[in-house]
Amino acid sequence: MIVRPSEPILRPVYSAEQIAAEVRRVAAEINADYRGRHLHLLVVLKGAVVFAADLARHLDLPITLDFVRIASYCGTESTGGINLASDHETRLRDKDVLIVEDIIDTGLSLDYLMKALAAEQPRTLKSCVLISKNAIRTVHREPDYHGFTCSAGFLVGYGLDCDERFRNLPGIYEMG
Repeated sequence: MIVRPSEPILRPVYSAEQIAAEVRRVAAEINADYRGRHLHLLVVLKGAVVFAADLARHLDLPITLDFVRIASYCGTESTGGINLASDHETRLRDKDVLIVEDIIDTGLSLDYLMKALAAEQPRTLKSCVLISKNAIRTVHREPDYHGFTCSAGFLVGYGLDCDERFRNLPGIYEMG
């Protein structure tokens, strides 16, 4: 447990070693499905950047990277809406596109992205998330690839944040 003066209590959920093993497992699935093809990773900033970097290093196929930034949280609460802060730069038509997200909880962000990107006519469009939280799903949108299934509360670390804090923690923690 991590306790800092005037900071919330952080309870360990996944260690750096558990995360590394899960990233390797997910990458192996993606490698098998996209063997012999070029994959375009569309990384959702900022939370997924750590996961995407580790995932990319385990992919044994040609990849390109692009980024999109969306916001749907204020502090620890979902706003219930999606704000597209910055759009991707690469044309997606006829590409194999994999959206890389840190976490899916309500499903709103992933649903929004899948619908918006489908209009650009990629060859394939799939999603990959490190953590799937089914307990608060309000939109039925399941990721094509996912690491952990988790029911813990608000999570931080390994890219996940609370008001831009805690992204640099090597493990994932429940904030209390």
